[in-house]
Amino acid sequence: MILNTGSRTDIPAYFSDWFYKRIEEGYVMVRNPYYPEQVTRYVLNPSVVDVLVFCTKNPQPMISRLERLSTYDMFWFVTITPYGREIEPFVPPKEKVIESFRQLSEMTGREKMSWRYDPVFITEKYSVDYHISCFAEMTEKLRGYTGQCVVSFLDLYEKTKRNFREARGVTRDEQERIIEAFAGIAEANGMQVPKKKTAREACSCL
Repeated sequence: MILNTGSRTDIPAYFSDWFYKRIEEGYVMVRNPYYPEQVTRYVLNPSVVDVLVFCTKNPQPMISRLERLSTYDMFWFVTITPYGREIEPFVPPKEKVIESFRQLSEMTGREKMSWRYDPVFITEKYSVDYHISCFAEMTEKLRGYTGQCVVSFLDLYEKTKRNFREARGVTRDEQERIIEAFAGIAEANGMQVPKKKTAREACSCL
């Protein structure tokens, strides 16, 4: 069984204490969001769980106790983007996340790490050139700590348009320019960029 911990929330960033407690107890209860009366009990044991998958913007709270997961196979998707606190007020500075990424990679192995640069959106500040420049800077710092970077583009649903009016979609030409630039930068730093077109595609971690 592949246990994806990141489908509903960022457990490493906000609920690491809870998660380690569930590992200690050996099970977790999961409520169906569409049928609240339906609760499923999952066993947390290496004999049942083939791999623990984490999707996070801040792995730091998990790192000091990672030895508690030493009997499990793991895979980590860590999102690092260039957006400031006006966009992501609860995400640590990117330098801190990169530092945590490198530390985690040294503990688990680069083959267990994937960098997510998503979602890409365009504003007056976050232009195509801005994204390419920041991606190049981040890639150099993550060189040797992962072999891949997943890139996706913002889905502009009606709710997104209402809540995030300053953002706009990325045109086909802009997407092609960004992916071409990212792929070349990644290759020069020992990484690959799988071609993901939307944030919805990238959210299914495995």
